[in-house]
Amino acid sequence: MLVLVKANGYGHGDVEIARLVEGFGANYLGVAFPCEGIKLKKAGVKLPIIILTPGTGGFEEIIEYGLEPSLASFETAFEFVESVKKAGKRDYPVHIKLDTGMSRVGFNPRQLIELTDFLKENTYINVKSIFSHLSSAEYIIHDNFTLNQIDEFSEMYSKISDELGYKPIKHILNSSGILRYPQYQFDMVRLGIGLYGSSYVDGSSYLMPAAELQAPVINVSKVSNRSIGYGRYGRIGDEVREIATIPLGYADGINRHLGRGNISFSINGHMAPTIGNICMDMFMMDVTGCDVKVGDIVTIFGENPSAIYLANLLDTITYEIFTSVSGRVKREVCD
Repeated sequence: MLVLVKANGYGHGDVEIARLVEGFGANYLGVAFPCEGIKLKKAGVKLPIIILTPGTGGFEEIIEYGLEPSLASFETAFEFVESVKKAGKRDYPVHIKLDTGMSRVGFNPRQLIELTDFLKENTYINVKSIFSHLSSAEYIIHDNFTLNQIDEFSEMYSKISDELGYKPIKHILNSSGILRYPQYQFDMVRLGIGLYGSSYVDGSSYLMPAAELQAPVINVSKVSNRSIGYGRYGRIGDEVREIATIPLGYADGINRHLGRGNISFSINGHMAPTIGNICMDMFMMDVTGCDVKVGDIVTIFGENPSAIYLANLLDTITYEIFTSVSGRVKREVCD
């Protein structure tokens, strides 16, 4: 099992998640860029780490920290081999990315002969795995396309492994693929968004949330005949209302579109609406009747409301909800 901890562990904390899954028995970690892998190695993470988007340049650091790059183009492959030569290494582990329909990066079928020739002639690198990425595994309407991707990948893999004379790790399934195509698990699966409690299979969300975003109330005011926040978009009439201030804002990942009463967050067993605009570092809620005091905890997402509820409200995906939580928000691992 390869666990994706890129983008700060999908916003959950890359070092924290890496250490957890290392203890749970994961076999590989995956990150997007070398800087993410270097951070994990400096933190003492021992699992092998695949760099999914190594780009060009900076290969010296990849080698220095023992990271394993995916090679998705000849330009990258040639440059990396030269770096391995300069470092005096041989049989350096790499991963070959094949493009079977995502049309983003990877070697395509027309490049297969040139690719196999390059890999056979090269003793400086060793192919640890060959993989591709499913573009639409969560969508039933694209099942034929997904199955064609898997078939094309299997055919390309067989041709490469036959020429190499050995069988690298074979993997194509992402989180949605794991749920919908278990018969194609091959040698390894790549668990990303599913680990963090979100699924887009059939538009459902039946996985348990892995995290909650919470913050304490820092102020409670009784207000009447007042306006709330920037631009005076929150208005209070003659009736006295209780307004709570929470120390999270759009700099922390609270989308501004959630202000002005567009959502209610959980506090003391109640759902209380936002009021006024979301500020950079704070937002306000109307907590009238919720018996709120300073220090009470507000849940932004978790079980209620869920991240997928926020995503649907904002016409986006949970990936964006999670990864928008900024680095200054403290991550805590709970027992």
